Amino acid sequence: MKFTSALFIALSAVATTTVSASPYHETNGERFARGLPPLPPQKRSGTPVYAAKRGSASSSPGSCYSHETALCCASTGNSSHSTLAWLLELLQIDVPAADVLIGQTCAEPSGKSCESSSPHSLCCNDNGHGGVIALGCRTCSFH
Repeated sequence: MKFTSALFIALSAVATTTVSASPYHETNGERFARGLPPLPPQKRSGTPVYAAKRGSASSSPGSCYSHETALCCASTGNSSHSTLAWLLELLQIDVPAADVLIGQTCAEPSGKSCESSSPHSLCCNDNGHGGVIALGCRTCSFH
């Protein structure tokens, strides 16, 4: 009988401790009514949208605008580059700004990407120089 009583008291103590250890979820309104400060915010796991991989910003739009031509060029540079400056002078092409991107030895892409011989994909405003030079370019990717 002593064993049964001791077991009953021990189980009662464990049950009481377990119940009192479980958090009582009172609202902040109940806490305010008692003159207590609000509970700190609970950290919740993120939603699927929150956990989704964020895309990175691209340096330029993916496709060419209507006034631009998609080109694959062997090299790129600006008018201050020595080889391109010499070529522009030889062809008597005036470039107003030194920071304008220029494509050299350009051709239209044969598919959805450029070949290894002309790896630079560009969208250019002025391709009227027989593919030797393309002016007013920006980098892009063809899709």
